[in-house]
Amino acid sequence: NCCKLVAVICRHFLTMWEELGISSGTAIIILIALYFIIKWAVRNGIKEACSEMNDGRLMETLKED
Repeated sequence: NCCKLVAVICRHFLTMWEELGISSGTAIIILIALYFIIKWAVRNGIKEACSEMNDGRLMETLKED
């Protein structure tokens, strides 16, 4: 089920991008790049939140608010 859903979504995105004049290969490269950018941003956000929690800065921030 999940694989079928992913395939349908990918097909939809590729069709949409082809209508905009972007080839399938370019669309796939852009989607892969976006995946890694989002993954990097989420990982860094989690690391920052954990370091703030461990340093006690989060409690200070919550007390100020």
